[in-house]
Amino acid sequence: MKIHVTSVFVDNQAQAHDFYTNKLGFVVKNDIPMGEHRWLTVVSSEQPDGTELLLEPSEHPAVPPYKSALVADGIPVTSFQVDNLDAEHERLSRLGVAFTQRSMDAGPVRMAVLDDTCGNLIQLVEMKDGSR
Repeated sequence: MKIHVTSVFVDNQAQAHDFYTNKLGFVVKNDIPMGEHRWLTVVSSEQPDGTELLLEPSEHPAVPPYKSALVADGIPVTSFQVDNLDAEHERLSRLGVAFTQRSMDAGPVRMAVLDDTCGNLIQLVEMKDGSR
């Protein structure tokens, strides 16, 4: 068994598409119209056949309070691994990405947290030992 698709709830799919592709560098895997919304998935450009991230509309009534509570407590909804956190932080900052937590050491990892502009905090992690 393996993870095929996981999702992150987004306030606006068009805005999420822009952020996740043009800022984070993911590539679109699926963009299928589904009425008012889309089945919109992205993948890492480094792993085009890897796990898909579904940019899922925040339509369910339980989602807004869930997302608000996580953001209020500073809890990231998901985590993405990077090879060089400092370089990625610098690159994303130049693109106007807002970080809520600057790079810091946390045991075997270095981490930072950013705002995805779609109602979520996202954690970036660099493994100190270089493992994947």
